[in-house]
Amino acid sequence: GKMLQVVAFTVVAIVLYLVADKFLDMIEVRRGQRLEHRSLIFFAILVSLAMVSFNILERVLGGA
Repeated sequence: GKMLQVVAFTVVAIVLYLVADKFLDMIEVRRGQRLEHRSLIFFAILVSLAMVSFNILERVLGGA
């Protein structure tokens, strides 16, 4: 029910945070330097991943 949704969204949010962080690290290692607007880029990656993931979660848990 509703509790399952809250837990699922929370877990996905934590995973997305870690994925976005790793992704940003990979980009920086490739470039060999820290990105200038790191927090802004991190936020953009996180929001993009969240929108896609939460959309999928909505469909999966829609009937729950």
